[in-house]
Amino acid sequence: MTLSERTYAASPSWLQHAFVSAYGWQWRRLRLGGEWSSAVHAFRQRDGFSRDQWRDFTVRRLREVLTAAAERTPHYSQQWARLGFTSARLARFEPEDLPSLPILQKDDVRRAPRSLLVGGVPPPTARVYHTSGSTGTPIAVYATSAEMQRSMALREARSAGWAGVSFLGSRATFSGRPVVPRADSRGPFHRYNVFERQIYFSAFHLGPETVGQYVAALRRYRPDWLTGYAYSYYTLARLARDQGLRCPSPKAIVTTSEKVTPAMRSTIEDVFGCKVYEEYGTVEDVMFASECERGGLHVNPDAGFVEIVDDDGQPVDAGRPGRVICTGFLRDSQLFVRFALGDEAAWAGRSCSCGRAMPLLQEVTGRIEDAVIGPDGRQMVRFHGIFVDQPHVSEGQIVQETLHDITVRIVPVPGFGPADEAEIRRRVHARLTTEVRVEVIGVPEIARTASGKFQAVISKVARAAAPAADA
Repeated sequence: MTLSERTYAASPSWLQHAFVSAYGWQWRRLRLGGEWSSAVHAFRQRDGFSRDQWRDFTVRRLREVLTAAAERTPHYSQQWARLGFTSARLARFEPEDLPSLPILQKDDVRRAPRSLLVGGVPPPTARVYHTSGSTGTPIAVYATSAEMQRSMALREARSAGWAGVSFLGSRATFSGRPVVPRADSRGPFHRYNVFERQIYFSAFHLGPETVGQYVAALRRYRPDWLTGYAYSYYTLARLARDQGLRCPSPKAIVTTSEKVTPAMRSTIEDVFGCKVYEEYGTVEDVMFASECERGGLHVNPDAGFVEIVDDDGQPVDAGRPGRVICTGFLRDSQLFVRFALGDEAAWAGRSCSCGRAMPLLQEVTGRIEDAVIGPDGRQMVRFHGIFVDQPHVSEGQIVQETLHDITVRIVPVPGFGPADEAEIRRRVHARLTTEVRVEVIGVPEIARTASGKFQAVISKVARAAAPAADA
């Protein structure tokens, strides 16, 4: 835990509101400043591109990325040169030629993230982010201010914008930041960001005994829209309905991080009285898919080129699930070419009735994870966030054995020691209270399924309860 995290955790709630607001002011300037407005305009202008225009855009941008990767990044220049791929050859590439290039695995990124940087060093304005994604494999991702503004502009234009809302308006958010540090807190279970008019909800305290405080916060601030973890909004809606609590109706709910099942969508829309829009993106900014007003989940071609491939790396037919492989277009400093996300998806074999000529996904599979259930009934998703910024953990998996027992399996790298193990325990206890027993086990590898994947969070408690969200 850093000094700033310790200071925040030790502060009274009124001061934590101030800290969150100060953080919000800084991030609003960073992400919604600079080229953000012009990038929003550019994304909206491309909304009406024809298939031919998107093809021309994709080919041009793909060649730019491949040439920069071959000439200026250590990883690709060394690997591709051995395989005979020169920058001159790559400058003539078509999207159909991509399967001839190697797939970039998350373990490649984890071992040497700087080898993907143009010039091999971070730009002066770059920030580094550590993420475990949905796979429990921590990696370091770099992004400059301009790249973050570009990413937020895309969300403004094609996610919030398609839903009829804006990041300039008020909103409520569920995400992985421990804004309420004490697991045994009695509330409130949100902190308010004054500068963005944002209610920041704790994703780790929502349960039958606390749902009333969440609903009260929504009724007090009445945000324009809600965004964040799909399962958290589903849980909030279900608990509010079960207890007869009336939720205010925002303009829209934009869900992130997890697949929205039909049962989840039905419950959320019924309780909140508005439409749910699904968003599918990555911290690496290598692809972005967003749901339009007609319910189509569109892949945005100006975010990256997306392939869905079989186990041999070859494209699959529409309707058939395959591995998602992406080449990112939003960033110029750290290049991800044919990056394996660890997710599976299927193309839709049709066009969307909205008229947009962007590729359409039938569904994203493999993004539903188990919810960890606390002894007091709280339900928490994205629990694998305990592996974020763990430099001595190659891979990790959480297994909830019982309400009071958690097993954490980790694949350690040299340097892992008692301090790392203590920090893992601390993070679990910070989410679940010290009543829960935590066993940390080092293993040579995490067991994979037949498709080569592993689930980062397994809850035997949740599976025994057979939640309706899996329907």
